[in-house]
Amino acid sequence: MRRVKIGFVSALLLVVPAVAQKHDHNHNDAFVNGTPDESKIAKEVRHQLVTLPYFGVFDDLAFRVDGSTVTLLGAVTRPVLKSDAEHAIKRVEGVTQVINNIEVLPLSPMDDQIRAAEYRAIYGDPSLSDRYGFRAVPSIHIIVKNGHVTLDGVVANQADKTLINARANGVPNVFSVTNNLLVESEK
Repeated sequence: MRRVKIGFVSALLLVVPAVAQKHDHNHNDAFVNGTPDESKIAKEVRHQLVTLPYFGVFDDLAFRVDGSTVTLLGAVTRPVLKSDAEHAIKRVEGVTQVINNIEVLPLSPMDDQIRAAEYRAIYGDPSLSDRYGFRAVPSIHIIVKNGHVTLDGVVANQADKTLINARANGVPNVFSVTNNLLVESEK
């Protein structure tokens, strides 16, 4: 079984080389080149998910491939993204079953305010926005659920990860911040 988490992708789906992965053989991020033995299905599923039109900075998409069955995971702000992901994966050659476990985040004006404030705090910093903000799908994803923030994605160095964490923790009305950002140079 392979779990792939969608993080970011440039406009042409170019991947950042040498990005570190957590040493979990069932976890492989989409912004990291797949392993040489990665299945054709996994490559195509990753491609289909990162090119969905409503996939953005406030969404987190992931999947597992088990034979010809694909399990979709993650959390999204729009119900249409959940259904679009399922429809796109059903069309992938070799996929016989799609299990859609993507969570649609609850509607919450407070969470929307936190999303906007977190976005401004992180991407409003000129040193961060120049490196991470100008991509088709930004490399830092901000997931907010009931006042709890999770940061997913990849950053260039530990200093950026620390700065982003500090900026995210400085946003008012946030109950907690979980920093799952990966650093490119970590192995």
